[in-house]
Amino acid sequence: MTQSKAGYDLHPLDTEEIERLAENLTEAERTVLLDRGTERPFCGTLLDNKQAGVYYCRLCDLPLFSSDTKFDSGTGWPSFFQPYDPDHIRYLEDSTMGMSRIEVRCPRCDSHLGHVFPDGPPPTGQRYCLNSIALVFRSNEERA
Repeated sequence: MTQSKAGYDLHPLDTEEIERLAENLTEAERTVLLDRGTERPFCGTLLDNKQAGVYYCRLCDLPLFSSDTKFDSGTGWPSFFQPYDPDHIRYLEDSTMGMSRIEVRCPRCDSHLGHVFPDGPPPTGQRYCLNSIALVFRSNEERA
């Protein structure tokens, strides 16, 4: 069994388990998470969220980003400068849309989350540009 430094099971889910988890997704959620779609800028529900807490994968509930690393990039999508745990993000080259980018996915369920760019703030210089619809936010009070 693969376990992250933060203590979470990262064993990849099989197709049957992913489909079971996806049964309750909306069409828009399926489009982003499973079909590698993107929501329009400035429309995501988590863009302006300023509460303290953690952002989880909508499909498999793996913690992906902490509110401590969220920043306003001005791009129209929630942006973070580092993941919750480095092992909680999977990176793939993406040459669609006529450009070269790095796609970020959940390592456990392979859901599409967004992309990472090398134009973020210190200390990492990274900008993880994510789809709100790919995430579930839980405040620190909810998690307690």
